[in-house]
Amino acid sequence: MDAIHLSRSRYMTINRTEVASISARQAEVPAVTAELSTQQGGLRAAWSALSRLQPKSGLRRLARTSVVVSLDFMVIAITLTFLISLEQTSSLTPRIMNPSFVALFSAVTTFCFFSAGLYKQNWRFVSLADCSTLLLTVAGSLAVAWITSLSASELFNLGVAVWPLMVVHFCVSAILMLTMRMLRRSVRELHARFFSDATTSTASVSKRIVLIGDPEWAVSVIDLMRANKTTPVNVIGVLLPRRADTITRLAGVPVLGCHFDFARSLEALALKGKKPDAVVVCDDGVNLSDMELAQVMRQIREHGLELIRINDPWNKLLERPPSVDFDKLPISDLLGRQEVELKGEAISRQVLGQCVLVTGAGGTIGGELVRQLAGFRPSKLVLVDHCEFALYSIEMRLREAYPDLTIVPELCNIRDGLEVRRLFARHLPSIVYHAAALKHVPMVEMNPCGGAHTNIIGTRNIADAVCEFSARAMVQVSTDKAVNPIGLMGATKRVGELYCQSLDFCGIDDADAPRFMTVRFGNVLGSSGSVVPLFKRQLLEGRPLTITHPDIERFFMSVQEAVHLILESSSHALEANSTRGSIFVLDMGEPVKIIDLARRMIRLFGLEPDIDVPIQVVGLRPGEKLFEELFDSCEEEVESGIDGLQEARSKPIPLPLISKAIDQLHAAIRAGNAAEVLQITHTLTKLPSSGVDMTSLYEKSPTAWRAIGPKLVMEA
Repeated sequence: MDAIHLSRSRYMTINRTEVASISARQAEVPAVTAELSTQQGGLRAAWSALSRLQPKSGLRRLARTSVVVSLDFMVIAITLTFLISLEQTSSLTPRIMNPSFVALFSAVTTFCFFSAGLYKQNWRFVSLADCSTLLLTVAGSLAVAWITSLSASELFNLGVAVWPLMVVHFCVSAILMLTMRMLRRSVRELHARFFSDATTSTASVSKRIVLIGDPEWAVSVIDLMRANKTTPVNVIGVLLPRRADTITRLAGVPVLGCHFDFARSLEALALKGKKPDAVVVCDDGVNLSDMELAQVMRQIREHGLELIRINDPWNKLLERPPSVDFDKLPISDLLGRQEVELKGEAISRQVLGQCVLVTGAGGTIGGELVRQLAGFRPSKLVLVDHCEFALYSIEMRLREAYPDLTIVPELCNIRDGLEVRRLFARHLPSIVYHAAALKHVPMVEMNPCGGAHTNIIGTRNIADAVCEFSARAMVQVSTDKAVNPIGLMGATKRVGELYCQSLDFCGIDDADAPRFMTVRFGNVLGSSGSVVPLFKRQLLEGRPLTITHPDIERFFMSVQEAVHLILESSSHALEANSTRGSIFVLDMGEPVKIIDLARRMIRLFGLEPDIDVPIQVVGLRPGEKLFEELFDSCEEEVESGIDGLQEARSKPIPLPLISKAIDQLHAAIRAGNAAEVLQITHTLTKLPSSGVDMTSLYEKSPTAWRAIGPKLVMEA
């Protein structure tokens, strides 16, 4: 805000100065008019009066242009006179060796230069493009001048005799004019390089910088910094995004190597007493990949150097906005831990040649699931989603990557049990991955009937279809918010866990019974509703980052880790015939404070938290917990035998009891009774840890559990 007020005050000061200047000039206009009217000499008085109103910069521009025009006129005249004097043709030389002809020719040529806009170019910034323009202008102007001068002097009948002279005159004149202009630029660059650097190298404001970017970008930045005399900087080296052993210097600046040589280059510069003060990085998303850019920025911070990120201006025209893709960064950069790597040998044995169905295939988890499953060559991959565009997008990507794979997109609403049964009857899937869910905590809290309908009734529809059509296994995707939930979203996911757990226990005596597995993990980086896309959008828009509480913590994982967990746990359960009713949990290390994640993301953008980007606390949202857990108090934590995976085991709710409860929940949803939906859902989540003998309770009365519901919820 201080910067804004400063800009406004400066703007107002400048405007007041300009207004005062304009008013003073307007006040002089009547005096000028009187002077012009009273003095009959006219020309001298007018020049004297107008010179007082002419800005000094205009006079300097007029003087410079006059010098350039005079030099060009002299070049054309002297060159023509010299060449004519060398011409030995007796019939040609006496006729054009005439001062009036030379003067007319030079005047017409100069006029053509003016008409072509040749004198609008500043000599200090002449470039190769300007040189080609100058050559075309000189050629055209000389052609017009020859035709005009010969016609006016009644010498046009000379014809072919003057062609050699015209060609030689063009070449010599063009070379001399180009030499004058390039000499002006060379003198300026030499002065800037040797004299300006010498005067500013000892100044306290001088700053040594290193550039990281491609050669073309580096040269343009070097030229720009040399042209800016108000900010004395010294480019001491360039690091390229790719190795180029043939390039040793760029615009006179040494090439230090590739960006991988950053640390070694800094040491070499420090030994020479030229340690840089800042590093300028080309931030266009092309010079360096996201991982390379993050690595470079981390090294810059470790060495205590200032980081300056410059966007390529062509990005605006090409609609290629610079960004850091956090989804592709190593998880250690965002979370401070290494990504868990799981082996996938058993996955291929279970998926190869099988019909696999994935619900929520258009979502973050579902999309990654189908992409990884496609690589294991199932006989058919059925993509299920209720969003047309999401389903279309993932189908197109899969067909491009796996043209020989049988892919079937199915628009289906899992809330409709009949529609789900028809879907299973058409495809008879062997393995089902259930990733469809409503997971936005405040949204489900505000829409309890819709949230319970999808997350509980939809899950039951899928699980019942697995039983009816004899699929081998169903893997349900759950969340750590299902542990001791206080919000409805976590409670609905917990009820889905309990229902699948009860179904899995029912087949304990039947080796051919379907397996029902649940996979529980924390927040997925980059998924819809996650803080990472929110923080990224806020950073790109230049807004403060918002968190709900300074102490709020979450478990995080990458989408690849989540999918590995899902696939590995299902394969393990099917091959090793693991204990029924188990819930697989990924070892995600220690929870991460959201405020620490926000600060890491700000630094990855090359900015400083609380200085460049403020962090605002907006308060906890409805249904949101301050801390998440991975295991319920009634669950036993057991090693799964797979690195990075653990199992949670608990006593299940009898299937008749939970089925009856879900029937009553479904009736409340159809009636739109949100209060009863909340009461039934939260009561079911408390039953496993209530200490109540659920089997005897149900045998006593199928609805007796409802009587203790309010008490359990109140105690929770």
